[in-house]
Amino acid sequence: MQATGSTPQPVRFEQTSDAERPVGRSIRRGFLNTCPACGSGRLFGRFLKAVHACEACGEQLDQHRADDFPPYIVVTIIGHVVLAGFMATEMILPLSNWGHLAIWVPVTILGSIGLMQPVKGGVIGLQWALRMHGFGSHEDSPEDVLPVTDRTA
Repeated sequence: MQATGSTPQPVRFEQTSDAERPVGRSIRRGFLNTCPACGSGRLFGRFLKAVHACEACGEQLDQHRADDFPPYIVVTIIGHVVLAGFMATEMILPLSNWGHLAIWVPVTILGSIGLMQPVKGGVIGLQWALRMHGFGSHEDSPEDVLPVTDRTA
């Protein structure tokens, strides 16, 4: 319980004395394709290729490991939008299968292409805020070490 009159403390995902990196602001800056550190430099040099370093603040941005996470997010978002649109259209205006294909295939393709870069920028912003994959001052190595199993038993 919080005492009356006290201000809520921000949620922190790491215990460090380094400069604060707010998660929401970093994701928003990445989603807008700007540097998550300063918010003014470009994040991408090409469509999905992050720049080596921010031209405004010098933050190194190419060590991210977004991998397959942005496409999973895009598929989830576009899948929900297209399915809801398809079902609403079918209830209001019954179309043939060709009519639905003519509408929903382009919406799916264009929506996926349009969302991919902002979503990847948001994932890079999240990784930067949480100091993941080289964005912190520590070596990027696995933290889990499996115990040695006894093969004689």
